Amino acid sequence: MSFNPYTQLIDVKRWADRGLYDTVRQNLPRLTSEDRWIMLRILDHIHAVDRIFQHHLLGLPHTFKAARSETMPELPALAQSTQEVDEWYSFYVRSLSDDDFLQPVEFTFTSGKQARMTRGEILLHVCMHGNYHRGNAGALLQMRGMTPSRDSITDYIEEAA
Repeated sequence: MSFNPYTQLIDVKRWADRGLYDTVRQNLPRLTSEDRWIMLRILDHIHAVDRIFQHHLLGLPHTFKAARSETMPELPALAQSTQEVDEWYSFYVRSLSDDDFLQPVEFTFTSGKQARMTRGEILLHVCMHGNYHRGNAGALLQMRGMTPSRDSITDYIEEAA
């Protein structure tokens, strides 16, 4: 298979998610209970969307009624599940042919609205959505005087070198 940007985007997402969870684990005791709740809500939302779109890619139904869990998971369980789903995306993106990225997928949003996106668009959405909300988490950490994890593609490339 030839190089495609989706593989690198998923690799950066997996790396950045891992870095964020490491940073949150180290700093969680320093956050207020309200900030901890906000942080977990951000992490859960990223993960819920990842799982929802994983199901769409597989053509399987999911149980989410919204883009978050009905019950807030604890950080260790959320971190473990995020790592597993990130690994799935890494394997999945590498299993696709170039033509597969253009294949349309029909699904239903949690709002009930019907939708259609290509596999590539779904992967791009998952990566961009996670990036946006990791920025929210990083901003919360910075507001409380903590250093967020590195999460840009240039950071990833620099660290890999």
